[in-house]
Amino acid sequence: MRKGVMKVLTAKQAWDVLENAPECVLVDVRTPEEWRDVGLPDAEKMSSPLICLTWLPDRQAEFVAALREQVPDENTRLLFLCRSGMRSHHAALLAQDAGYGDVTNIVDGFENRHGPGTGWRAGGLPSTYMPLSGS
Repeated sequence: MRKGVMKVLTAKQAWDVLENAPECVLVDVRTPEEWRDVGLPDAEKMSSPLICLTWLPDRQAEFVAALREQVPDENTRLLFLCRSGMRSHHAALLAQDAGYGDVTNIVDGFENRHGPGTGWRAGGLPSTYMPLSGS
């Protein structure tokens, strides 16, 4: 049962929220390969925590279980990020259905290239790469 209405922000707007509300959590729902090859938000330059938790359409129960483990308080403000805003939209809806009351989708994602300055990386926001274990 959804508690609230899902909000939407651009990556630049999300950065402002993350900088001014350290109790928020940024949830990157892409794959380990994307984090390694494309990059991810630089957690060391953020005031808010970053968790990397892959969302897959056929593994939704596992996603919710992992989210509950990492963010047990359903009142925590969650901002969801993927490549283009689609997977993060689905992950945010799933979090709402699981009882999280303050969820936001970052609509232009990490690397959306549908216009100048759209997306986390194209917007010049801090990013880094995360090597996979064993690489």
